[in-house]
Amino acid sequence: MTAPLFDLVRWSPAPLLPKRDARDGALVFVVAVLCFLACLTAIGALAADRAARGWTSQLSDSATVVVQPKGAETPDAAAARAAEVLAGVKGVAEARALEKEKAEALLEPWLGRDALLDDIPMPRLVAVDMNPKAPASAADLDRALKAAGVLATVDDHSVWIADIQRGAGIARWAALGVCLLIISAAAAVIGFATRAGLAAHREVIEVLHLSGAETGFVARLFQTRFAIAAGTAGLFGAAGAAMIAAVVRLAGGGQGLTPVLPLAWIDLVAVLPAPLMAALIAAVAARLSADRLLRDLG
Repeated sequence: MTAPLFDLVRWSPAPLLPKRDARDGALVFVVAVLCFLACLTAIGALAADRAARGWTSQLSDSATVVVQPKGAETPDAAAARAAEVLAGVKGVAEARALEKEKAEALLEPWLGRDALLDDIPMPRLVAVDMNPKAPASAADLDRALKAAGVLATVDDHSVWIADIQRGAGIARWAALGVCLLIISAAAAVIGFATRAGLAAHREVIEVLHLSGAETGFVARLFQTRFAIAAGTAGLFGAAGAAMIAAVVRLAGGGQGLTPVLPLAWIDLVAVLPAPLMAALIAAVAARLSADRLLRDLG
């Protein structure tokens, strides 16, 4: 008995597009690198925002008072009296007069060690810690000092707070701009890969057209193919960024490698949307490119 030419049970039609292409590896690598950079940018932006909020909180909960002696009063006595007055203000948790050595240490970066001579009148400083729940305002401190007859200037760090908030805003917008550039680059790469794929499979597309396949059906083939490839690349890129961030977090303890950008474990969550976003961008870019080129072929 002659054996059948093929087994109908085991036979299945070949895919319209080959499962693998020589260009897929390069596409996955490029998109993975772009996702890696985007994830690192997002993690850095979160760390910068946390650092700015921490600095703002520290400055908001404190104030510095520069005290000047009156008459025969010594600078140390004037500072001690100012601290006593400020400690009784509602909303002040603690007020303490700083020693002359601490005041000199604060001025040393600007004046230099050699310039701090004994005959230069050094101001006395009072450090004020506010109640975080209901802090006193600079106006409250100033009124209390004037009522007690203390000649002093209150610095509530508002200028520093405004600078930090401005810098944090610039960092956030810069991170957003970088992410948009990376997304645009990924869309351009996927669009180019789609055009190359259409050109490489022109014969298949023409056969599908002759067979009555609609433009949307052919476009979906490329859309699905590049969405899966980009999603896989996004997974690799996100995993790489998460590992780098984890190493930085472990190497530096609670502060990361530098206190300027404190990393937290929760920051790693920022990489989770990367594969989905990469697949979505790839699907949209591939569909638009395929539709445009197929209309030209038709």
